[in-house]
Amino acid sequence: MRRLLPSPALSVALLLLWILLMQSLSAGTLVLGTALAVFWPAVTLGLRPTPVRLRRPLVMVRLFCRVVLEMLRSNAEVAWVILTRRSRGIRSGFVLIPLELRDPNGLAVLAMIVTFTPGTAWAQLSADNRVLLLHVFAIQSEADLVAFIKQHYERPLREIFE
Repeated sequence: MRRLLPSPALSVALLLLWILLMQSLSAGTLVLGTALAVFWPAVTLGLRPTPVRLRRPLVMVRLFCRVVLEMLRSNAEVAWVILTRRSRGIRSGFVLIPLELRDPNGLAVLAMIVTFTPGTAWAQLSADNRVLLLHVFAIQSEADLVAFIKQHYERPLREIFE
């Protein structure tokens, strides 16, 4: 059974996504969606770093809500900076962020959070996974940014994945 469905949760998520994209519950949609939901997790099994062991579901919910709110706030902030400042007045650059998070799945989630948040982009992770190089569109305080990412993103991810 594990060979057919190596990741049941992923298969269910893919099937639901397929149904939402197709906007149909017809037999053909369900058959093709089920085939894809079984096929893709089995084919991509070797690409996943390690099995995911999620802990602390309430921390996951809080982190998700925080990320959504931060994305909305960051959208407004980036738009405001673009509309109200001259390009010379915007201080962009790279910021080094020391990491304690070691789990590859947690690092992948951190990469998605940072990349989905407007105004920031994951640039590089050091070979030893200890330092993140982050590009920031409008830097106000490097120390505050490092503290924010460590407190609001890295700490909950460590609780969830480690």
